[in-house]
Amino acid sequence: MKLNLQEHLWFMNIALEEAQNAYKANEVPVGAVLVSPDGAILSKQFNLKEIHFNPTGHAEILCLVDGAKKLQNWRLTDCTLYVTLEPCPMCLSAMVQSRLRQCVFGAYDAKGGALSLGYRLHQDKRLNHQFSMIGGIKHFECSRLLSQFFRERRSNYKMKI
Repeated sequence: MKLNLQEHLWFMNIALEEAQNAYKANEVPVGAVLVSPDGAILSKQFNLKEIHFNPTGHAEILCLVDGAKKLQNWRLTDCTLYVTLEPCPMCLSAMVQSRLRQCVFGAYDAKGGALSLGYRLHQDKRLNHQFSMIGGIKHFECSRLLSQFFRERRSNYKMKI
């Protein structure tokens, strides 16, 4: 199923709702939504690194795992993942392993995003799977939420003397 811009925007809004949930939970506000080939939402997740003390608790990873359990298949062939922040190298690798069809993300991440850092694992012909990525969908809204989160954290930081 090929999705149009309106559908991308709709699913990214749902991912933004998940990012807001992360924000409220004092997690880095990143949300993700996994969509089946027929357009059904398989999973909605937000970052849970802090709450679960889990370095792999990224919204993308949690969505892939939850979606695979629901489908009873780790191969997420023809599924699309929406995420509010450019995936890191770990998440991009997990997407390759899951056989995802497409990833659509919001804000670019110059310091931690796989594409921004030059990792193009989703296009690497040496690997057994390639998929497409679309970036910048609702970039302003996604990046604004992240900026607000970190601005508040910096202003609340008290230096220990």
